[in-house]
This record gives sequence, C-alpha cells and structure tokens, in this order.
Amino acid sequence: MSLHIVLCEPQIPQNTGNISRTCAVTGAKLHLIHPFGFTITDKQLKRAGLDYWDKLDITEYESLDQFMQLHEQDALYFFTTKGRNRHCDVQYPANKDVYLMFGREDAGLPEQLLFVHPDTCVRIPMRPTLRSLNLSNSVAIAAYEVLRQWDFPELEATGELTQFEWE
Repeated sequence: MSLHIVLCEPQIPQNTGNISRTCAVTGAKLHLIHPFGFTITDKQLKRAGLDYWDKLDITEYESLDQFMQLHEQDALYFFTTKGRNRHCDVQYPANKDVYLMFGREDAGLPEQLLFVHPDTCVRIPMRPTLRSLNLSNSVAIAAYEVLRQWDFPELEATGELTQFEWE
C-alpha cells in the first residue's frame, strides 16, 4: 500500500513546494495534473521544497481526464469544502494504494467530479464563515490522518536529543 497526493492544476509554487516536502518526509508519491500556475523549475517551488527533490516520486499528467482514465479504479478521496464526510471519519483502506486529491487553490476540484463521487468527497472541518485552509496545510492534515490509521508505516516514531539522553 502507498499514499498518493494528487494536486489538480496547482497555482502557487510555494504550496506545491511545501507539499513536496510533506511527500518526501512521509514517503507519499506526488501526482501533478496540468496546467500549473508555475513551471516545475520555479525558484519559489524549489526553495519551499528545500533539498528534498531527490527524495520525491513525482508523476505528471497532461489533464484531469488522463489522470482519471489511469486511476478511476483506485481508492480516490476528493478533498473539498463541499464534502459531506469528515476526513477523520473515513476508513482509508490499508490493503491498497490511497489517492488524496486536491484542487486548485482558487477553485478547488471541478463540481462534476465531486458529484459523481459523493461517498469519497471529504472535508476538513472549519468555521463556516471562512473559505478554506491553505492547500499545503490541508494536504498535511489529510496525509497524516491516513498514516495515523495505518500506524505510520516506515516512519520513525521516536526522536533522540542531540545534547541529552531520554531516560
């Protein structure tokens, strides 16, 4: 099983850079669907991702249609403020790859896509008077919920001090 983060038409390079760092430290695979609001070589993207680029598994798609044709049978979860289910109430399958999809920062995922997948549209709870969380924060929250349910496979669960020792 693997965790996959899917960004549909990301527009802000810093968000994609931060998300790439989240993918690198969690082992999640990153899928990017064109068109982007930046180039993949953008300095802001690279700066936000720091020195993690060689640790990433990135796949690019020319369109949402191309992605869906290749992955329509996979476990897809569509993160949207319009979702009827809370992200933490979903049981993400532990026996297959899971794809968490996120839309453009300014528009989200297309409503037609959401409409045909009502049971797997999920939202992160927030106050009703505010639009949404930052995309990179949403990805981190979603990714770590899946990993928590899977008991954080292959991730280091404890840390060590550099100047002292834990008792």
